[in-house]
Amino acid sequence: MKGHTFQEDGVQAVVYKGPFTVAVEEVPDARIEAPGDAVVRITTTNICGSDLHMYEGRTNVEAGKVLGHENMGIVEETGPGVAWIKPGDRVSVPFNIACGSCRNCVDGWTSFCLRMNPAEGVDGAAYGYAQMGPYQGGQAEYLRVPFADFNLLPLPAGTEYERDFTMLSDIFPTGYHGAVLAGVSPGDSVVVFGAGPVGLLAAHSSYLRGASEVYVVDMHKDRLDLAAEFDAIPVNAADSDPAEQIMDATRGLGADRGIEAVGYQAHDDTGQEHPEMVLDGLIKSVRARGRIGVVGVYVPSDPQAASENAQQGRIGFDYGTFFQKGQAMGTGQCPVKRYNHQLRDLIIAGRATPSQLVSHELPLTEAPGAYEKFDRREDGFTKVLLHPANA
Repeated sequence: MKGHTFQEDGVQAVVYKGPFTVAVEEVPDARIEAPGDAVVRITTTNICGSDLHMYEGRTNVEAGKVLGHENMGIVEETGPGVAWIKPGDRVSVPFNIACGSCRNCVDGWTSFCLRMNPAEGVDGAAYGYAQMGPYQGGQAEYLRVPFADFNLLPLPAGTEYERDFTMLSDIFPTGYHGAVLAGVSPGDSVVVFGAGPVGLLAAHSSYLRGASEVYVVDMHKDRLDLAAEFDAIPVNAADSDPAEQIMDATRGLGADRGIEAVGYQAHDDTGQEHPEMVLDGLIKSVRARGRIGVVGVYVPSDPQAASENAQQGRIGFDYGTFFQKGQAMGTGQCPVKRYNHQLRDLIIAGRATPSQLVSHELPLTEAPGAYEKFDRREDGFTKVLLHPANA
């Protein structure tokens, strides 16, 4: 049961200090706090696009929060109530923190666990994220994982597939969830708005589910070039209305399925935010009776939004056309455990290669500069993996 030597002097972690500022500081070490806990030594932790909402000061995350919800590593210690996970196990840590026994967890919706988040009115918990509970993140040397037997995904021992397996904690399952919410099935045409990591893996997942063609919309050439490497058809929103481009490419019919992978900070090429922009584009470019899956993040409160309605989480998208076309929409955070073991096995079999989108691997100490460059969308900064010194 024992294996982790508690560091009295603390461990290194990426700490949120305020808008546009993170720092690598010493924080208290992770420890067993409940019988079902495990302590994981982090070998790889990623910067997620949704971390930028906090980085930019667009959430109510508190200063001092350790960030990081995309984590994997080696189990160092387990509590007395852990029966199956053992020290030395290599594991992926889903970003959802779930109890495993509430109604939603039993139904497979761990992203809406009813017990793990004490915030009033919020179902679902996560590591190192605003309003998702008191849990510290994994951009650190060690991470405490509650209900370890339920939450942790075992991985083959060693270091093989590290760059692929590190996508299993969030963005690969989230991209796949987008395809599921959209109802992607064999032979479908799909349009994905957003060529960030989730959008790219939504395109990859659509092909895994049998799509015949996948269009990916973005305005950044480096991201569109990467979409082409995933065999998607790039659509540059800076050239002309992307919905019209999709309609032309599909002979006026529209795509069968659409996936939203941008979220509430959608903006035009001048930087002006239009939170309804991507939803409107999808409604216009998906055929009548088509389905849309929304995995880009939207929030019930955004005080810095451009309009009063958007500040209250009210997004005025084209619901009239949506209704007239008889479309359907699925939304919400991904329940990672619903998909992660299947996606792990596709990686091992060589059928899935999410690591194609990795642009940088850096030591944890370089996280502040990586956040800054990723936030500025510097050319080539697509997906950053961080490795603690003890990895």
